[in-house]
Amino acid sequence: MIEPSENLEHRWTQLRAFMMKQFGKKPDLNAILFLIGIQELGKGISNFTKEEKQDLMHIATCKVFSLSGYYELEKVDEDGWPHYRSVKALPFTTLKDQEQMLKWHILEYFDRAEQE
Repeated sequence: MIEPSENLEHRWTQLRAFMMKQFGKKPDLNAILFLIGIQELGKGISNFTKEEKQDLMHIATCKVFSLSGYYELEKVDEDGWPHYRSVKALPFTTLKDQEQMLKWHILEYFDRAEQE
């Protein structure tokens, strides 16, 4: 269940502030997705092409939405890139709903990583 908007935004601001301390810049949603994608690929930072950067953001989106069962890991290809498949439709009605749900799942991703 997505938490109330006020708490979500507070936690989101805290995450961005934490990342600013780590990286020297306050990342936006896309930058955070890119970082999650790099983490999930597991090959470290490298010079990615524009297409690879888009793929990394897609990997991150699928990974965070997999936490609620919307996607599942289908395979990892011979180059080590994960591939996900959609399991159920995402319940967005507006762009704002999509952004809120994505933020919540990103926060959940980091909460789980912290517990491991």
